[in-house]
Amino acid sequence: MINKDNYCVIMGGGIGSRFWPFSRKTLPKQFLDFFGTGRSLLQQTFDRFNKIIPTENILVVTNAIYADLVKEQLPELKEDQILLEPARRNTAPCIAWASYHIRALNPNANIVVAPSDHLILKEVEFLEAIQKGLEFVSKSDKLLTLGIKPNRPETGYGYIQIDEQAGDNFYKVKTFTEKPEIELAKVFVESGEFYWNSGLFMWNVKSIIKAGEALLPELSNKLTAPEGIYGTTKEIEFIQERFPTCPNVSIDFGIMEKADNVYVSLGDFGWSDLGTWGSLYDLSEKDEESNVTLKCDSLLYNSNNNIVVLPEGKLAVIEGLEGYLIAESDNVLLICPKDEEHSIRKYVNDTQIKLGDDFI
Repeated sequence: MINKDNYCVIMGGGIGSRFWPFSRKTLPKQFLDFFGTGRSLLQQTFDRFNKIIPTENILVVTNAIYADLVKEQLPELKEDQILLEPARRNTAPCIAWASYHIRALNPNANIVVAPSDHLILKEVEFLEAIQKGLEFVSKSDKLLTLGIKPNRPETGYGYIQIDEQAGDNFYKVKTFTEKPEIELAKVFVESGEFYWNSGLFMWNVKSIIKAGEALLPELSNKLTAPEGIYGTTKEIEFIQERFPTCPNVSIDFGIMEKADNVYVSLGDFGWSDLGTWGSLYDLSEKDEESNVTLKCDSLLYNSNNNIVVLPEGKLAVIEGLEGYLIAESDNVLLICPKDEEHSIRKYVNDTQIKLGDDFI
């Protein structure tokens, strides 16, 4: 039975610059269909949570420039279920606004906050964990995050160190560590005490607002509207006017790493933060030479360990490449070593500075 007190907030406002040139400012990765399923990452995220959360209890927070894209891809949502940020201010302001909005609708709400670009292969187990997590936070003021059992030393994810157990598969969080160097990541994985930080959170609406007021008062003061306007059009106008002046801070740094009531639920759901070309390569089907070809056709000779992504209907003929990314979208062709994908942000910045926004 679906619990009417459970809500979902989908964060869908990022640019996805690490997936450039496939992900563009006007059409970022959350609105793209990477695997030819007919559903974008945002739509897949909505579909997933809609199995356990009522449609009317799902909100999307996104940048104002993506309003039409969200409405087009999720016509099930009413206008007041799409919160439009007038400026990018990271995840803490995004979550704070959604929390105040939801509290006006239901002061007993339990909330799961999810990025719009995650891939979940074991959906049944994942949704069971979310339901147990929402039940866990409904009975206390604990802030809960989802920890993923690591299967390799990964430098692209944050890590959570667990402390004492606090119920069936729930643990107190001992430490958070941002993306570590490879040697430290190896130590983390070998210790068995560290889990990947999924960036997925659960809490009761009262708990997160209380934590925000205590740990991020400068943010709470900005977004605390006069009595009685939350849930109305006046709220939207009030928040959108003040939102650009909010501090640019993540929920991890602003609250989760500082609060003393943070817990983690552990799991292994075939989870991936689809944040980089490398993660897409890892998840995709490969040929006998470990090459990945998406969307287009390819003929590869004496080539291995490459990822090739061109528009549908195009053919890539490649000879003698090893470990490369070859990606074309619209007016940009990118060819670079696959292991150097951390430089993509530099390429984007240089392109914007030297050639303007037409290629971004």
